[in-house]
Amino acid sequence: MAPNWSAATSIAMYGWWALGFSVASILLYFAGLMCTHLAAFRCAANMRKRATEHLMHTGLGYFDTHASGALRRVVDGCAAETEGMLAHKLPDTAGSVAMIVGMLVLFFVFDWRLGLACLVPVAILLAPGEGDFGAFLANFAFYAIFSAVIPTAMTRVMFMSDALQSATDAVNRVEEVLTAPTIKAPVAPKEPVDNSIAFEDVSFTYEEANEPALSHVSFSVPAGSTVALVGPSGGGKTTAASLVPRFWDACVGRVLVGGADVRSMEPRRLMEHVAFAFQTNRLFKQSVLENVRAARPDATREEVVRALSAAQCDDIIEKLPDGVDTVYSATGAHFSGGERQRISIARALLKGAPIVLLDEATASLDVENETEVQQALSRLLAGKTVIVIAHRMRTVTNADKVVVLDSERVVEQGTPTGLMERDGLFARMVRLQQESAQWTL
Repeated sequence: MAPNWSAATSIAMYGWWALGFSVASILLYFAGLMCTHLAAFRCAANMRKRATEHLMHTGLGYFDTHASGALRRVVDGCAAETEGMLAHKLPDTAGSVAMIVGMLVLFFVFDWRLGLACLVPVAILLAPGEGDFGAFLANFAFYAIFSAVIPTAMTRVMFMSDALQSATDAVNRVEEVLTAPTIKAPVAPKEPVDNSIAFEDVSFTYEEANEPALSHVSFSVPAGSTVALVGPSGGGKTTAASLVPRFWDACVGRVLVGGADVRSMEPRRLMEHVAFAFQTNRLFKQSVLENVRAARPDATREEVVRALSAAQCDDIIEKLPDGVDTVYSATGAHFSGGERQRISIARALLKGAPIVLLDEATASLDVENETEVQQALSRLLAGKTVIVIAHRMRTVTNADKVVVLDSERVVEQGTPTGLMERDGLFARMVRLQQESAQWTL
């Protein structure tokens, strides 16, 4: 049955209205996309900035238990997850919801039975009571064409649910980073009177650990003296040394530098007093010059070169294609363990801090590198207050005092000669190493 075209008056006007609404919807869509993209980029940038700023105030010990790569994935990757949800999924979902609601309203306005037909089979509502078969076909065609849009819109809404879960998980991981303990500056910072170190009944337990790493540890390091920390693996030697520069804060007791509790000192001031030379040395993807200068950013190029020379690094620099300007990890700039340790010692020499924490840097080196590093250390330690974590008993013979840690406690302390006379744990460790040194195939 042909439609009654005489009833279709002002059809051109409706066409222009449709075109106008289409153009307006396109402009509105692009305006919405621009707003959501700007909001997403700003939100992601704020997340990265806040997380990075927070990490800059956390203790260095936090980075021992959280790999830099994992933190980078959290800070950068999780921000990107929220960026995709805000910039794309959110406007698509808003458009889909608006489309579903609009189509339902349009169906009810056009014919109330079309609106109800969205919920129940169309034939049940459209067929009964419809005497004009042509009108029935027109209504059904309208319903069939426009109702197909609704499932597509519903699919977009379902995708939004998945994106929302991913974004929520990303935000939760960033929140975990933001809950990392930070080093807070005291309101009235104290200054050390000298370069001595003292542990007063110190206990410390790592986060989520069941047993303490240190338990009621007390010993002193007079200014300008060398104290060696020795003992079986896991006894708490590295933990004790890490409490001095506030890699971690003691749970019980006090760690004093120059008579001042390290927690009462301004963090930057404390770090100026302490230099490190550990077995595990990290170099940045920068030039050798900038890697050493990290210890004292205002140092001149000549001062850096002198520090490298004093650390027995001349042979390292000579074989690099661009000398001290060669970028570490780039082509031709991969260093061995001994070479990294010497560069680390150059950092400590350049810093010139009066207190040195040394995790015996020669324990895992070959003979040639060990000799070079020992010569560099002799320059570094001259006149300084030193805590050395010793693994080879022969290296502590010149120490002013030896502190023996076992099962998280101090079990012995005294001069090397006095501890040998006591015939305790230290003496047994010395004899065992002497026997192992004499072993041959």
